[in-house]
Formats: sequence, structure tokens, C-alpha cells
Amino acid sequence: MSIAAERKKELIGEYATNKGDTGSPEVQVAILTERIANLTEHFKTHKKDNHSRRGLLKLVSQRRRLLDYVKTKDEERYKKLISSLGIRR
Repeated sequence: MSIAAERKKELIGEYATNKGDTGSPEVQVAILTERIANLTEHFKTHKKDNHSRRGLLKLVSQRRRLLDYVKTKDEERYKKLISSLGIRR
């Protein structure tokens, strides 16, 4: 499931490290988290949608890799990011 353009702009504005920043790991993780949440809601009504479930697993693993990257670069940024997004780890 994709996210609305307005919601994406909100996420970029909230998690960008500087103006015009759309590619930082924080922004990417925030957008992936939103997409994962949307897919999780989708599966509450469509339990047998295995094709989308595969996409969800790919999104989760991509987010995991980005979080691992942030953790190796700066532990404090990582802790701040997972606490603000509400990701349990």
C-alpha cells in the first residue's frame, strides 16, 4: 500500500536532517514504517493476500537494514529514531 503525498511530505518535514532532505536514513525509515503500518491494517481484512505479504516482508527487511546502518554510524540517532517512530527493538 502506498501513502498519500501529503502524509509523505509531513514525514519528510518531520524527519529531515536539513531542508530539502529526502534521502537520509531517518526519512526513509519513517516512510517505510508508514507503509508497513498501512499494509498491516490491510492484512486485518485480507488475511489470504500472500502476494502483498511478501512485499511487507521485503519492506521490513529493508527498514531493518537501514536501521542497522544508522546504528553503526551513530547510536544516539538510532535510539532517537526508534523511540520517535515507536519501533520496538
